[in-house]
Amino acid sequence: MRLTTFAVALLLPTAALAQEAAPMDHSKMNHAAMMAMSSEAPAGVTEVGQSAFAAIAQIVEVLNADPATDWSKVDIEALRQHLIDMNNVTLRAEVAATPTSTGARFTVTSPNPEVQASIRRMVVAHAATMNGTSGWTMVAEEDPAGAILTVSGTSDDAIKINSLGFIGVMTLGMHHQAHHLMIATGTGPHD
Repeated sequence: MRLTTFAVALLLPTAALAQEAAPMDHSKMNHAAMMAMSSEAPAGVTEVGQSAFAAIAQIVEVLNADPATDWSKVDIEALRQHLIDMNNVTLRAEVAATPTSTGARFTVTSPNPEVQASIRRMVVAHAATMNGTSGWTMVAEEDPAGAILTVSGTSDDAIKINSLGFIGVMTLGMHHQAHHLMIATGTGPHD
């Protein structure tokens, strides 16, 4: 079995301990040398290190593999901006949930103007895309500090909607991957 320098470093406990003691200085890494070792990830290593980076890497891989990709329309920066919106809404927004007899009203806000803008873009787009899915009505309205999302189903759906909460409702539907590809290729709903 041939071990690369990278693989040997992973196997040595002292290297791991040294790394914990002193944070890695990314600017001093020799990326060219690492790339020369292999053009593929080491066996069993699949995570690229950060979810937004991984989402972008996956889209770039799909685009590279498709000979019909129209590179004149590709806009990976638009996808990066969308992922920033997703991060802001997921991690930086404040949510106040008000249960209703058939669902919930989620008031999603932030004191930060950048996060407010992310909230508006994400909530309005999600409601437009997912309205009617699962038989639920989704209505978005802008708020000075963000947006309000009202999700309604039947009285039997109310428990599920409230248990999911705002962010659970935002994750519904496996449309995100296709949506990211559409944004990257310049055909997304945010254009």
